Amino acid sequence: MRTPRRDLLRWQFDLTWSLAGIHLDALTPEDFLWEPADLTWTVRPDPDGVWRPDWADTEPDPVPVPTIGWLTWHIGWWWGTAIDHTEGRTPPAREDVHWPGDGVAALACLRDLHAEWVRVLDALTETDLDRASAYPWPADAGLTIAHLAGWVNAELMKNIAEIGHLRMLRAASLA
Repeated sequence: MRTPRRDLLRWQFDLTWSLAGIHLDALTPEDFLWEPADLTWTVRPDPDGVWRPDWADTEPDPVPVPTIGWLTWHIGWWWGTAIDHTEGRTPPAREDVHWPGDGVAALACLRDLHAEWVRVLDALTETDLDRASAYPWPADAGLTIAHLAGWVNAELMKNIAEIGHLRMLRAASLA
């Protein structure tokens, strides 16, 4: 059955993902941990070898420039959380979401999330789209799964643009 809102959200998501490929497919292993400024957020292994992101519960001022590794972790965290919320599951705590340790594995995780989101999005009915959603905003905000899906599209576009910008800056710095 056709669901016009879902079809529009899916079209927008497919457009965003096709643009993501321009940057994701061009990344080199060295791009992921390149630090473009003195003040950066990145991912790094803890003493047990688990890759953890830099984080502050209150956003610092100035905001650190994220590395591509940090951005791929960030996408994995919020996207997985969005999927869990859409499917009615309790997502893991942010602290329990780790970076896989290298760029190839990070991109494989993003591609897996893409496939999972397509499955979730394609299964949504108009009734599902009207269900209340408490992510990524407070439960009393009055927003729905349709809002969440629109936010996924916007957040993905923003994060991919950040990755693309970092990739191009690094390439230009090496020229």
